[in-house]
Amino acid sequence: MVFNVGGRQNVRILLVGERSVGKTSIILSLVSEEFTEDVPAKAEEITIPPEVTPEKVATCIVDYSAVEQTIEVLTMEIQRAHVVCIVYAVDDEESFEKVSSYWLPLLRNVCSREARRPVVLVGNKTDLIDVSTNDPMFRIMEEFPEVESCVACSAKTLNNISEMFVYAQKAVLHPTSPLYTFDQQQLTEACQKALVRIFKLCDADNDGLLNDVELNSFQRHCFGAPLQPRVLDDVKVVLRKNISDGVVDNAITLRGFLFLHCLFIQRGRIETTWTVLRMFGYMDNLEISKEFLRPHIVVPAGCTTELSHKGQQFLLTVFERFDSDRDGALSPAEVRSLFTTCPVPMWGPDIHRTVPTNSKGWITLQGFMSQWVLVTLLNLPRALEYLAYLGYPISETENQLSAIQVTRDKKLDLAKKQSSRSVYQCHVIGPPGSGKSMFCRSFIGDNVESIQLSELEGSPQCTVNAVQVYGQEKFLILRDIEVHDVLEPLKPSEVQCDVACLLYDVSNPKSFEYSARIYLKYFADSKIPILIVATKSDLEETRQDYLLQPAAFCSHHKLPSPQPFTASGKIKREIFVKLSTMSAFPRFQAAWMLFYRHRHLKQLGLLSGNSAVWWKAGLGIVAATAVGLLVAKALHSDK
Repeated sequence: MVFNVGGRQNVRILLVGERSVGKTSIILSLVSEEFTEDVPAKAEEITIPPEVTPEKVATCIVDYSAVEQTIEVLTMEIQRAHVVCIVYAVDDEESFEKVSSYWLPLLRNVCSREARRPVVLVGNKTDLIDVSTNDPMFRIMEEFPEVESCVACSAKTLNNISEMFVYAQKAVLHPTSPLYTFDQQQLTEACQKALVRIFKLCDADNDGLLNDVELNSFQRHCFGAPLQPRVLDDVKVVLRKNISDGVVDNAITLRGFLFLHCLFIQRGRIETTWTVLRMFGYMDNLEISKEFLRPHIVVPAGCTTELSHKGQQFLLTVFERFDSDRDGALSPAEVRSLFTTCPVPMWGPDIHRTVPTNSKGWITLQGFMSQWVLVTLLNLPRALEYLAYLGYPISETENQLSAIQVTRDKKLDLAKKQSSRSVYQCHVIGPPGSGKSMFCRSFIGDNVESIQLSELEGSPQCTVNAVQVYGQEKFLILRDIEVHDVLEPLKPSEVQCDVACLLYDVSNPKSFEYSARIYLKYFADSKIPILIVATKSDLEETRQDYLLQPAAFCSHHKLPSPQPFTASGKIKREIFVKLSTMSAFPRFQAAWMLFYRHRHLKQLGLLSGNSAVWWKAGLGIVAATAVGLLVAKALHSDK
């Protein structure tokens, strides 16, 4: 999953320079490990297998000869190369001057600024004169940031020949320019931003310090082993000597963390910083890769996605970590702290319209988990991204997919007469004015007295909350299907759901007809459980202008009796439990119908004597079926 060399499988090195500076000799000395006097005008292209290179990537070495090749060929080779080594002879001042006057400008002309190739300056023939200073090279590096490194070597004595190609590999696999500016001698802004984010992810207790436990956890994640106590002490000694606030309370500060990486780069250990960055998904441009954020996953038709137990545990830990005052809710400041490692917050200030919040409108733990349930089901790519942003443990062998569970096909649920899912979608459908928005908002604890009607305008389409179904926690998502015109047809996506809730206003004689027609047109022949809800039941009930009254309609179509509902006063959650239960046991609609029908008749005083037996039988069918299925599931789990 995580590529230690940025995902690159090969490195192509091109050697250029003036005639007779020793380009070909350098290549031949590397390959044969000895110097030869008989040197051709140009060496053949050579490929070194990955197992014999320090970075374990295949390396192709390409020579250029002005005698045998044209400028057009040179241009093509520059564009194909991953890194360019500009060779000059240390005993030839003119060949060195051509580095900055001809070769580096040529490379800039061939490649755009965004596609510039890293460059390694190579001073050959050190066996002829003593190279006492690198100052001229450093001046060139300041003028041309694409120059990653410089090395002095001798093809004749083999001095630094293999090192030269190691530098060239590193220039591609571990480029310096994205991380460090030589003129300012400091980390780039993009590098600092990435390392600050990594520091925050590793700061498990949010105290702004990395203690020994957090440092070793970081070390194991990036390098596979903890630091030895002596090494850890040595690191702190270095920090105390160099910066005043690098260590506080025997823990490393953010400034100390950044200084260490600056020191790694200055001492030629840039691969250390790159290893850290790549373990957290960063590419050469210091953007997090799409592969890291969105690992590939296939969700077959009929299946859905939910949080796995591991995903739930991670998110529970995240919530507890940022709930600093331990009040069971995230304040605006705590939410801002939570999302500092993300591009933007996962939700906005209107989150109280979607999930449970406290009296201040702050998201609670139940609301936090509900929001994640909603995103995981309806926008899986976004859920995967934010798991990565928040530091879900991603390694060589595991990624965010371990936080996700793909449910089985819904057809199999129907065949087995029980849903294996923990998250259900309920579509709330009704004519304008039937109270759909208030019904959905009541699911998360709002009532008419606690909410202004103006808040219902532009309300989000979904509300989500947890419910208990036979002692098991389930999540129900209520989707408010917006209706502008009673004659407007529903889309397939507005019909397909786990359970449908058809609303009508008891005080409006024109209200029920719409829900009745919706049932007959879209749900009468489907296997989707249906519950008809009579809203505003605190108002006087009006006779509906339809050929059948709601109770008779339900009886005729073998549906549960209309369920009364009002958003005034204390909200009764039983209706949402019923919707969840009907989703969990989709094939037992008939049993539920029998139960609700006979209970309704008993409430009206129309059920007595032997008829009561049938009501009890209906209740028994439902209860026995549910208990039987739960027992079967438990036995299956034991196996």
